[in-house]
Amino acid sequence: MERQKFSADLVFDGSRFLEKGTVVVVGGAGTIEALVPAADAGGDVQHLQGILLPGLINAHCHLELSHFKGIIPPGGGLVKFLLSVVGKRKEPWGEQLKRDQIANAAAEMKAAGIVGIGDICNTADAIETKRASGLRWHNLVEVLNFTDETLAPRMAHNQQVLDDHLAAGLTSSTLTPHAPYSVTAATFDAINKATAGNIISVHNQETPAEDALFVTGKSDFDQLYALTGTAPLGPAGRSSLQTWLPHFTEGQTIILVHNTYTSPEDVAFAQAHATRHGLRVHFCLCPNANRYIEDSLPPATMFLEKGASLLLGTDSYSSNWQLSIAAEIKTLADHFPEVPLEIWLAAATDNGAAAFDWTDLGRLEAGLRPGLTLLHTNEGGSITGTSSRMDF
Repeated sequence: MERQKFSADLVFDGSRFLEKGTVVVVGGAGTIEALVPAADAGGDVQHLQGILLPGLINAHCHLELSHFKGIIPPGGGLVKFLLSVVGKRKEPWGEQLKRDQIANAAAEMKAAGIVGIGDICNTADAIETKRASGLRWHNLVEVLNFTDETLAPRMAHNQQVLDDHLAAGLTSSTLTPHAPYSVTAATFDAINKATAGNIISVHNQETPAEDALFVTGKSDFDQLYALTGTAPLGPAGRSSLQTWLPHFTEGQTIILVHNTYTSPEDVAFAQAHATRHGLRVHFCLCPNANRYIEDSLPPATMFLEKGASLLLGTDSYSSNWQLSIAAEIKTLADHFPEVPLEIWLAAATDNGAAAFDWTDLGRLEAGLRPGLTLLHTNEGGSITGTSSRMDF
């Protein structure tokens, strides 16, 4: 492959915008050779309209739910959404349809310049697509268990799904809990022991009903427990996060996902607990999924004020209009104009790569192969919510 040179209206290196006119020199197999001023770049520089940045990291996705695209209507809140997903999973979807939609979604993310994905797995349905995708995956095999009586068989079932991923060569795979309202205390303890030093994620405080469940024992989740024939979890007299997080003590990296109703006190609690137990805690925002399900947005500026590490995710096609990190960036930029755009770009690149220990991704740096993505802008320089992968 011949060396190529790119410049853009703005170049972002994973943490900051570089000097205007910076040229990215790309050599064989997409390796970054140099970042140089325009005056030193020589000829044959391709100038692009938009923001040139490292390949994007989607820190939270459910690829195997891609056949739900356009099936579950927006609105109604999380409990209604969960009941819909449970019902739809039981319908007789054709295996070929599921495989095709999974492959289409992975190709869509790749074309949009996403290079690494933290993906939630309940089955082995997406394994073949992942192996052929050319993308980086961290596979989070999700454990749901509403009663201690079913702990052993549920863990065995999920271990088999995990073993299927490992046997297929998807070695960046681990068990992970679903959410506080669907995992018993004993199950959290079992997952803690099984994931020492690993990277896991938890759906956290996506609806006001979640905190209500753990503070008072009364919540809309009663409908979910009725469907599963189980008793409600809680109350504990504390917020959801302050109830479940203490179960983790084994040096994990924990990605808290959604956080739509997380309080400053919860963030401070998480940071203090992480310090005591050698954990790394990141907060992953999925604003378009929050709008789709609860018509709400997370308190993004609060997380920044508390010094929290932020990542971005798309969630799934059951809960979003697209699997586009660019669209998530635009939503945050539009609703929080006081926040510098660099914050959201870092959350979508270097922060995400660091959370998954992908040391070769997320930064424009000589010697790395992070991929190159163009975040599209209009003539006025505003981001459009779309992006594309740069081919070499």
